[in-house]
Amino acid sequence: MEFIMNIGIMVMVLGLWIGVGSAQQVPCYFIFGDSLVDTGNNNQLNSLARANYLPYGIDFSDGPTGRFSNGKTTVDVIAELLGFNDYIRPYSRASGRDILNGVNYASAAAGIREETGQQLGERISFRGQVQNYQRTVSQMVNLLGDENTTADYLSKCMYSIGLGSNDYLNNYFMPLLYNTSRQFTPQQYANVLIQAYVQQIKVLYDYGARKMALFGIGQIGCSPNSLAQNSPDGRTCVARINSANQLFNNALKYVVDQLNNQLPDARVIYIDVYGIFQDIINNPSSYGFRVTNAGCCGVGRNNGQITCLPLQPPCRNRRDYLFWDAYHPTDAANTIIARRAYNAQSSSDAYPVDINHLAQI
Repeated sequence: MEFIMNIGIMVMVLGLWIGVGSAQQVPCYFIFGDSLVDTGNNNQLNSLARANYLPYGIDFSDGPTGRFSNGKTTVDVIAELLGFNDYIRPYSRASGRDILNGVNYASAAAGIREETGQQLGERISFRGQVQNYQRTVSQMVNLLGDENTTADYLSKCMYSIGLGSNDYLNNYFMPLLYNTSRQFTPQQYANVLIQAYVQQIKVLYDYGARKMALFGIGQIGCSPNSLAQNSPDGRTCVARINSANQLFNNALKYVVDQLNNQLPDARVIYIDVYGIFQDIINNPSSYGFRVTNAGCCGVGRNNGQITCLPLQPPCRNRRDYLFWDAYHPTDAANTIIARRAYNAQSSSDAYPVDINHLAQI
């Protein structure tokens, strides 16, 4: 495959240039995902999955915006690394020429499957997010003048896609509310998810997406929520959850080669969030973390029963915590994940190249 074969030459030519503090590397950045990267799309929805209140955003420049963190999300940091002067606006607030910088379509509780997260109320599924993107492309055609100009513009843009966590957290491993675990073995479920995922990737491709970074699922079995509910000692990660997540991740990484072969001019990469998380959990002190098994705020064992309550005082030493609440990483953890996705620290962080090199292809 030409994309893979030219990687070695490209890396030698590009050297170690990082791009931070230099010119914007891509004209726009489009983001698809769930609460890990939602920046406010759920604020106006009838949903329990909302974070537009303190202590969320306690360390963010604009305060509580709907971000499920004390500060930045991974895509906020990636936008900075790509050279953007501002964060990418959520679809709910993007209008006019704003959309030429890209749009964030992510929605908390969203999944690849339509029913995922329904017990939490309204959310915008992956398919719904892609439909919103199609509407944006139509608006861009009006702004840029014609479809060919728009297609050329979009071919230079960066796309982040990261879904699947809720299809496990708020579907497969919730057997009292969903029957998927009785319908499918973990391997079958991973295959079903990937099939639906790829369908939406191809729609994005048909509407101009070329440079796509697919983010794998993190170690859900190590989240404070999983530890609180399923870990005997509150510290040992839940193997059956993590192994199911890895089946999905392995299939997603395999799909990268397929997409690059099947879709002309496609440049698709895989980000190994699971592996990055594993490295942090195995070596927390080297990353500055002291607490990896409990949320900085929350309720119950491991602060993992539910998310942060409105106006609940969080821990003071937030930089010491890997997790902000029952499910979501802190600003510090998001920054590490984003930096390793942008500039791979190990060969397994990104395949076949990292976001920095993808931007320059």
